Amino acid sequence: MQVPPFAIVSGPLSLDALHAAIARRVETPGAIVHFLGIVRGRNMGRTVRFLEYEAYETLAVKAFARIEDEARELWADARLGIHHRVGRVAVGEASIAIVAAAPHRAEAYAASRYAIERVKQIAPIWKHEHFDGGEVWVEGASARPDDEEARAEARRRACA
Repeated sequence: MQVPPFAIVSGPLSLDALHAAIARRVETPGAIVHFLGIVRGRNMGRTVRFLEYEAYETLAVKAFARIEDEARELWADARLGIHHRVGRVAVGEASIAIVAAAPHRAEAYAASRYAIERVKQIAPIWKHEHFDGGEVWVEGASARPDDEEARAEARRRACA
């Protein structure tokens, strides 16, 4: 079964499968960068028990494709793969996987960093943090996809 480059996934993420899917989309990549966002055990001074993610799947996948299109405006030969989990994710497990391929390492690193910044800005994904003594909804899309100031901030962070 072929793995799509952009997906919302209900079980554990497969970095190897995403890597293979993106490597097939690039004729001869000079660099492939992997990023895994891992659920951390402490946040804001609290002991995290687990996270639960919800997403508007159809729009999230469209946002991921848009992010690749935007990245290609900046790094023409870059290709991205983005998979994000939904449901319960334990401490130490990956909640997001990003694979960026490009002819050169600087472009691959920048495209990867740009992707995670834009996912946080525009993907309709919500995080419910469960910690010792309580729970709270945190993060979620904070910008409109066409917000040029948000895009500029993502570019700045990607190229810092």
